[in-house]
Amino acid sequence: MNRLRFFPFRSALVAALASGTFALGHTGASAQERVDNPVAVFSGLDKITGRLTEFDVFIDETVQFGALQVTPRVCKTSPEGRTAQTDAFVEVDEITLDREIRRIFSGWMFAASPGLNAVEHPVYDVWLKSCKTESDVPAPAE
Repeated sequence: MNRLRFFPFRSALVAALASGTFALGHTGASAQERVDNPVAVFSGLDKITGRLTEFDVFIDETVQFGALQVTPRVCKTSPEGRTAQTDAFVEVDEITLDREIRRIFSGWMFAASPGLNAVEHPVYDVWLKSCKTESDVPAPAE
């Protein structure tokens, strides 16, 4: 019964974080100063083997992690000198045993709160670690 009282707060918190109105140093002017990055860094956990993998993904590129396809659409960070905050809009699809592709997540991920909007899957966990400007992984062909 007590759990039901927390869901409205969590929904309000998620909405506030997504809109940038939560008191994390993002007011009207500072929210516009966010820096777009070409690479998102994710961590993935295979719950069966316990293997943890970190992988870079370029914006609008799709990378497969197990049965999941991860596609970041935008990865933003705070400008230098501001309170560090990293978030990304990400789409995650699952390839089913019938070889169908099913969207299981589409939304904002926050590096500071990986459990807030994590991918819920029985075998894999994926969360945002950071954004960066370059990667050792070759950029996708134009």
